[in-house]
Amino acid sequence: MQLTSLKTVILTAIGAALACTHLHAQPLSKRETLTHQDTLRGSLNPERAWWDVQRYDITVTPDYTAKTISGEVDLSFKVVRNSGAMQIDLQEPMMLNKAVLNGKNISIAREGNAWHLAVPGDLNQESDQVIRLTFSGKPREAIRAPWDGGWIWTKDRAGNPWMSVACQGLGASVWYPCKDHQSDEPDKGATLSMIVSKDLVAVANGRLKEKKDRDSKTVQYTWEVKNPINNYDIIPYIGKYTSWNETFQGEKGNLDLQFWVLQEDLEAAKQQFIQVKPMLQCFEHWFGPYPFYEDGYKLVQAPHLGMEHQSAVAYGNKFKNGYLGRDLSGTGWGLKWDFIIIHESGHEWFGNNITSKDIADMWVHEGFTNYSETIYTECQDGLEAANAYIAGVRKNIRNDIPIIGIYGVNKEGSGDMYPKAANMIHYIRQLMKDDEKFRQLLRNLNSTYYHRTTTSSEVEAFISRAVGRDLSPLFEQYLRTTKVPVLQYGNSSGVLSYRWKNVVPGFNLPVKVKINGKETWLEPTEEWQTLKVMLQTFEVDPNFYVETKKQD
Repeated sequence: MQLTSLKTVILTAIGAALACTHLHAQPLSKRETLTHQDTLRGSLNPERAWWDVQRYDITVTPDYTAKTISGEVDLSFKVVRNSGAMQIDLQEPMMLNKAVLNGKNISIAREGNAWHLAVPGDLNQESDQVIRLTFSGKPREAIRAPWDGGWIWTKDRAGNPWMSVACQGLGASVWYPCKDHQSDEPDKGATLSMIVSKDLVAVANGRLKEKKDRDSKTVQYTWEVKNPINNYDIIPYIGKYTSWNETFQGEKGNLDLQFWVLQEDLEAAKQQFIQVKPMLQCFEHWFGPYPFYEDGYKLVQAPHLGMEHQSAVAYGNKFKNGYLGRDLSGTGWGLKWDFIIIHESGHEWFGNNITSKDIADMWVHEGFTNYSETIYTECQDGLEAANAYIAGVRKNIRNDIPIIGIYGVNKEGSGDMYPKAANMIHYIRQLMKDDEKFRQLLRNLNSTYYHRTTTSSEVEAFISRAVGRDLSPLFEQYLRTTKVPVLQYGNSSGVLSYRWKNVVPGFNLPVKVKINGKETWLEPTEEWQTLKVMLQTFEVDPNFYVETKKQD
């Protein structure tokens, strides 16, 4: 969801708190002073820029009683320029115990959450290398996951151990060593091997590659992802799981579906997860084929609300419709489907398939995924219901700080990246005046940036080309300011006057209005324009996130 993420603001209204809480996991304080550690984490400095991650092969052994983990990562990378010191990220209090490259121990120096490795400077460019990183420690514990992040140590209702991780925003380096920057996904996928007690089951992303006994008491489960994947999406789920399989007839053929839940919740899950196939059918129609057929689709019951873990979506919505039984739009339409199934699965297209290079641009994940809720409402109940839903979520917009955060320091912008960015997308849909063209825009976004990382600027330019109009003023207004456009109007002697106020320079976007009950389009600018009409009523189409003000 990221849930960042769901990416700490105190809200006075309970409804606003609910609406915003589902938006951000491990939110980062907007008031904290930026530090050198922020730069080390958020920038592609020389110690990160010379190598490109190809694959992670992770092995982890959790100790439930001690709340510790130990393991190793075989990090495969390609040398893309002259090598030198290598920065590996692993957050305190975890320890990077050893690094081995080409059979030789590499010296390690710690700087907070960054570890500087003295890699030889003569590695051949374009060569493929593997460095083995051994780690251990007591990882940060998530007490209120996913709102805070870390390793989750809890129990199911029967008292059995139940473990997982939530780390979007906080970062995968909270538990395993990696290059913790969103721009560099492992191009050749990843494996996650979990060594656990034989009375437990371990589930992760992708497909089960191997299950083997380690000794009389422990077993090792190895899951493999073939596709590129965000670091924070690689997640263990360990508990008393049971499962069932289904098949979805999708645009690229048969898509394997797996559902992993606690044994005690099997019947409730089978009933609630009926929603998965209509969701997939809807989203494939609007967004294009599910992006990870090779790895399948999974819902995995989690000891927290939910998260968009690629091909292993975390589910913890208590088998209720809405958001824990509540409708975040306040319209009633949000109670007709399970928020976590719909929202978190929407991230498979926006966030997991298309990924922003810098978390400052997380609206690319969250704005489109928030809008996927509107799309699903339309698939189920029609356009009028969808329009009502997107207008309903508008009440959750805070306009506190800009949606786009600060680049290069691992800082997101406002939680408005969900409802406000979604309403901006709805504005774009109205400007296109053709829902089929809008659908093709969404599909083309997913095909153009298929398994790729990108930037807000690239996405903005792509949309402008698709619409056939320079939308720079729109993006500047909604993403980079907190100002809501105001359509100011007045009427005197049979002349309607109108203009944009509270806008960025050059804001000239059309808007649909009703004048005396008749729909028409206006093309306001910052200068007064006039239209001869005896004005009786004036109303802006509610599909546009703007305000109106009558000039006395």
